Amino acid sequence: MKCFYHPDQDYHAPPTFLLRGQPAPSPEGPVRAELLSEGLAAAGLSLTAPGETDSPMLRKRLEQIHTPRYLRFLETIYERWQTLPNAAALVAPNVHPCGGARHYPNHPIGQAGWHLHDMACPLSATSFQGALASAATAVAATEEVMSGAPRAYALCRPPGHHAGPDNAGGFCLLNNAALAASVLREKFAKVAIIDVDLHHGNGTQDIFYSRGDVWTGSVHVDPSDFYPFFWGGVDEAGSEEGEGANVNLPLPLDSDGEAYLHAVATLIEQLNRYQPEAVVVSLGLDVHKDDPLAGFSVETEAFVALGEQLSALSQPTVVIQEGGYPTDHLSANLAAFMRGYQRS
Repeated sequence: MKCFYHPDQDYHAPPTFLLRGQPAPSPEGPVRAELLSEGLAAAGLSLTAPGETDSPMLRKRLEQIHTPRYLRFLETIYERWQTLPNAAALVAPNVHPCGGARHYPNHPIGQAGWHLHDMACPLSATSFQGALASAATAVAATEEVMSGAPRAYALCRPPGHHAGPDNAGGFCLLNNAALAASVLREKFAKVAIIDVDLHHGNGTQDIFYSRGDVWTGSVHVDPSDFYPFFWGGVDEAGSEEGEGANVNLPLPLDSDGEAYLHAVATLIEQLNRYQPEAVVVSLGLDVHKDDPLAGFSVETEAFVALGEQLSALSQPTVVIQEGGYPTDHLSANLAAFMRGYQRS
């Protein structure tokens, strides 16, 4: 199986984010890619770098899932932010549009509040460059599958599944899984995204919620008690043409590997009923019990079983890396998943 990673992803490396009201070291940085690449090597896999990280075609494809104004914001906000008096070194909002706001502002502070829906997405001068490299990595893996490979893996950071059509959130700037699904739609009539990350993929859900050509399903901690808090309930089943094409399986906080794998099996059953022609896996290793953002109590060996479950899918499949943050176990967790995923 071919695996992809572009080193320009290192250009996005904010040192801190806001955690419980306090600045804290960000777990979403280049060290993640180092640990994940070590996990791939342990599973006998190597990384290939995509060629171009920015192109008119990539921009066109990104506009299929994100609004043009959001993409302009990501590209231009840092330079505009730095013209403000006493501006911080990182773009971070101090105001957010709550209560059904209708007016889109011109001011950089207002736009930062509009598009950055939490305090986990501070932007540096080179953040957009890093996010584009992550998106290009997802496209490279997707094109590998479209050319006939049964599977491919994209080591993407920053991750993507919290990024919606018009906003960033939860360390995510561009939605790599949604981008992969949109590119697959250029060849396949029906595509499914199965999200097995610790957190609900609210951005992915938002992008496809009213569409019937891309099924979305997620296993995650119950948002009543966990990020992203406001999305991910069982009652969110899609709307209009997408009615019935969105499935959420929230689990109680601190669920173990048995409960997690059972939920994934249930989600796969529902995915198969949709009968997609291609699949995107949003792979989150943050379900591990020692992850810095821990919400489940999954052990490393459960990732072997997770890989085996997902390897049973017969459709061409793109695996997109989402969460999974630095611990002594992160490399071993990806290696365990790949051992299970490559068994069939």
